[in-house]
Amino acid sequence: MAHDELVRCPECGELVSRRDFLKDTAATAALLACASHAAPKGASAAAPKKSGESLVKELYRSLTKEQRKILVLPWDDPRRKRVSPNWEIVDLPIRDVLNKEQQQLVVEIVRSITSEDGFERIMRQMKDDWGGLTRYTCAIFGDPESGKFEWELTGRHATLRCDGDSVEGTAFGGPIVYGHAPQFNEKPGHPGNVFWYQAVRANQVFQALDGKQRKRALLPKAPPETQVQIRRHAKERPGLPVAELSADQKELVLQVIHDILLPYREKDRQEALATIEAGGGVDALHIAFYQQGDIGNDKVWDIWRIEGPTAVFHFRGAPHIHAYINVAVKDVLGS
Repeated sequence: MAHDELVRCPECGELVSRRDFLKDTAATAALLACASHAAPKGASAAAPKKSGESLVKELYRSLTKEQRKILVLPWDDPRRKRVSPNWEIVDLPIRDVLNKEQQQLVVEIVRSITSEDGFERIMRQMKDDWGGLTRYTCAIFGDPESGKFEWELTGRHATLRCDGDSVEGTAFGGPIVYGHAPQFNEKPGHPGNVFWYQAVRANQVFQALDGKQRKRALLPKAPPETQVQIRRHAKERPGLPVAELSADQKELVLQVIHDILLPYREKDRQEALATIEAGGGVDALHIAFYQQGDIGNDKVWDIWRIEGPTAVFHFRGAPHIHAYINVAVKDVLGS
């Protein structure tokens, strides 16, 4: 029987039993971990010499009194929990607050919390969308020297976080946002968009569904794009339960999650995967596609969503890409 076969990860060579995958959530975790290493060329970089957290502390120590007035905020400041694809966390951009050496520290923080492939994509996105990283804004919440802290960068199509595990049970320290708009109104296939590969993978899932599954997975209208709160005990979720898919179909869903997490550092990827597993693993997820915003009416769905008790991935690809990741054991945003 096909379900007794072993599946070999093409990158790491690990064998996973299809039957065990279906029966045992531990096997799901193993496959997720395997997938986290299956990166395109250039995606896995050598570990940076300094962690993002140590670089945030270095930046904090370098700030003058006047710079701290602008960039250092209380831990409970509501801006730490805000989710938006386009906003400035403080009034002045990096280039107007920090000197050249401090600006380079910010670059190194971004490098340290991303994969090699992700760093290249994110730096290109920032250049295309807003003229480069120094036009973005950043802030430090709390005190990196003595307690909870979180560094956050925001701007057009980007929210990045480095939290030193200050936010318990929450991957990345809170929701993160990414996107890209080589053109505001993109064409089918999103030429030049650095994140469209994720939608290509998601649409492979849809193509693998049978007719009845497609009817359940395809919905007319998407929820608001920033509606990414963790709904741990929701009775209903949009779309098709992943638990009802075959082993091969589930593997495709896992690859979508792998691709979504690929731009970020290994530490955060593994925390996100462990948090998904804590919420019931892949079988607790739902996947939905939306007819709304089908660019070119080509039935390559530009808007889609994966949601479970501890994770929300929302991808809005029309008219250009805005996307959101929120992975946590409980809601940190409020309903």
